[in-house]
Amino acid sequence: MIDFGAVSLEWGTMLVQLIVFLILLLIVKKVAAGPIVAIMEKRRQHIENEITTAERNRQESEALLAEQRRLLDEARLETKGIIERATKQANEESSRIIQEAQETAARLKEQASAELAREVEKAKAELRNQMAGLSVMLASKIIEKELDEAAQKATVDKFLAQVGDRL
Repeated sequence: MIDFGAVSLEWGTMLVQLIVFLILLLIVKKVAAGPIVAIMEKRRQHIENEITTAERNRQESEALLAEQRRLLDEARLETKGIIERATKQANEESSRIIQEAQETAARLKEQASAELAREVEKAKAELRNQMAGLSVMLASKIIEKELDEAAQKATVDKFLAQVGDRL
């Protein structure tokens, strides 16, 4: 026995307690430690699987996000191309319409000028015919009357006044 004052140790009791402790430790290890370790290992594997799944899902999400961004960029480029083509086509169409309108206006102007020229020629021809008729009528009146010079002058003035009224 060892004496430390208020505490005394007995080797026999200590040895028995040590043996009982080791036996209990072996029993706990056999009965409780195996299942606890198995449960802990199962839990560790489950957590590892969850982490692996989460990482895989994160990578898939990033890949999908990258794909969506790529598709969005392609859609933007395609939209820009469509708008540019539509703008170009609209500009070409407006230029074509303006050119056609100018050609039509020029053609209508030429037709109007030609029509006006025909009407002027027609009016001139009619005026010539009337003048010829009036000249014949004047000559016949002068011949019928063989008047003196003053009478002839009065007849011509009267005739010209009549012709002026008709024109």
